[in-house]
Amino acid sequence: MSAAVKITQLDIPGLLLIIPKRFEDSRGYFTELYNEKLLADAGAPARFVQDNFSLSRKKGTVRGLHYQIPPRQQAKLVRVSRGRILDVALDLRPSSASFGKHICRELSAENGEQIFIPAGFAHGFCTLENDTEVVYKVSDFYDPQTEQGVLWSDPGLNISWPVEPQQATVSEKDAKLPLFKDMQRHF
Repeated sequence: MSAAVKITQLDIPGLLLIIPKRFEDSRGYFTELYNEKLLADAGAPARFVQDNFSLSRKKGTVRGLHYQIPPRQQAKLVRVSRGRILDVALDLRPSSASFGKHICRELSAENGEQIFIPAGFAHGFCTLENDTEVVYKVSDFYDPQTEQGVLWSDPGLNISWPVEPQQATVSEKDAKLPLFKDMQRHF
C-alpha cells in the first residue's frame, strides 16, 4: 500500500473508504486522487470510463438512490470537491449477507475522503452545505435504458437522512422512484 493513500474496508463488503494523503506546504497541498493499481490491489478492480460532476445549489438537496442494471452496471468512486454531503450506498445484491443494508458517510472537500462503491449498489447523497460539488468516476457509460432507482426516503430502509422529506430538494424523477420492497431484483 502506498503512503500516499489509505484504503479501508467499510462495514459492507466491497465498499471501500479511500483517504488520499495531502502533501502540504506554504502554497497549499497536493494529493493523488486516483490510482488504478492501488484500488485493484485493495480489491476494487474497476476501470473507469466516465467522470461525472454535480453542483447542488441548496443545502438539503438529495440525489438518488440511483443504479444501472446489467449489462451496464456501474462501480463508482465518489468524492466532494466543494462543500459536504452525506453519501449513501445501498446493497442490492440478493446473494449478499448485507442485502438491503446501507452505509452512510460524510464526505467533504475538507476531509478529502472518497468512497468506492462496487456494481450492485444504489447510490445517493444529501448536501450538507449550499453550492456543494460532487465528482465521481463510473465504470460504465450512462445508459438511460438501464437506469433504475430506489426511493431515497423509503421508511423501510431506515436511512438517517439529515433532511426531512418535505424540506428536501429532490428531482421529480427521484420523487417517483419505487420502494425497495417493490423494486425488481437485478443483481
